Amino acid sequence: MTSVEIHDVQKHYGGFHALKDINLSIEEGEFVVMVGPSGCGKSTLLKTIAGLETVTSGKMRISGRDVTRLEPGDRGIAMVFQSYALYPHMTVRENMGFGLRMAKRPKAEIDAAVTRAANILRLEEQLEKRPKQLSGGQRQRVAIGRAITRSPDVFLFDEPLSNLDAALRTQMRVELSTLHAELGATMIYVTHDQVEAMTMASRIVVLNRGRIEQVGAPLELYNNPANLFVAGFLGAPRMNFVAGKVVETSGRSARVACAGGHGVTFDELAEPATRGDTVTIGIRPEKLRIDGAGSDFKFAGQVRLTEYLGRETIVYVDAGDLVTTGSDSGTGVFTVQIGDIRPFQTAASVSIGFDAREAYLFTAEGRTISSPKPVASL
Repeated sequence: MTSVEIHDVQKHYGGFHALKDINLSIEEGEFVVMVGPSGCGKSTLLKTIAGLETVTSGKMRISGRDVTRLEPGDRGIAMVFQSYALYPHMTVRENMGFGLRMAKRPKAEIDAAVTRAANILRLEEQLEKRPKQLSGGQRQRVAIGRAITRSPDVFLFDEPLSNLDAALRTQMRVELSTLHAELGATMIYVTHDQVEAMTMASRIVVLNRGRIEQVGAPLELYNNPANLFVAGFLGAPRMNFVAGKVVETSGRSARVACAGGHGVTFDELAEPATRGDTVTIGIRPEKLRIDGAGSDFKFAGQVRLTEYLGRETIVYVDAGDLVTTGSDSGTGVFTVQIGDIRPFQTAASVSIGFDAREAYLFTAEGRTISSPKPVASL
């Protein structure tokens, strides 16, 4: 059964077009995470689902009901905010039961709902405390508990973990995933943190400038991004991009040349390339090899910076005349991710390489026309 349906939704703020042609169906029991850069429209979309923002045009359905013009309290949703939004003068028990009291539900029903939520969230010993006596993680669980007591059709989460430290965020990711499995509820979650998206989502919705760029399972989007934006957004460290030009074609194959005389051939393109086309090569940091002997694409560089992260090493390599695009580290710098600890001296000369079957190719408009070829199983 479809839990949430969004059809042709547009949202304008005066002359600013915040949401453009949004179409999305969310099945009952899914955990959908919406991600994108600041200002992409993800929080605006969540608020239109909640009824906190009205749509300019289009329709929304929740559990089969048209809720486009309904008030938030009539939509069958519960929302958990970044700021917790707890009443400081109320106990945990009173905060969690507040929504039901406002709905004038019987006391026995409220008590039973609060007890059930407290058991699920391991808050039984905190029920008589006030928010100031709780840790950040406990306060967020109380906010989630208040949502659970209402037994909504859909849970909405607006960056609920962004106020927590790194260790608590990791813990709460596990707890939210466990909660989703226990409740089997439909959850829609907004975050700017791609790690949260990759680890928690049944499906990810990637937004950019008010439009949906791609929807799919986490590994589907990571391995088969529809365009350059999605490829660059998902992945940490982010994908490396190299500017190139098509210099030779044959059917669905193309030879791409880059600055400095470097080049690589791509086979089985999704669409034919034309000689002279401007293109972009993409390669994940974990697919780059230092000492790239035998690689299809090989170049020399110098180590600019090394980060030792315990289980892995991140090396930033200045590639000289190669032109990188969209790099956080600067033009000509490649990010290499190594799955162990290896010492590198700053300014040391290294050789970098990758194979064409492990790289992506994007058109000048950003469409993906070649993705890494799967390795045949043994």
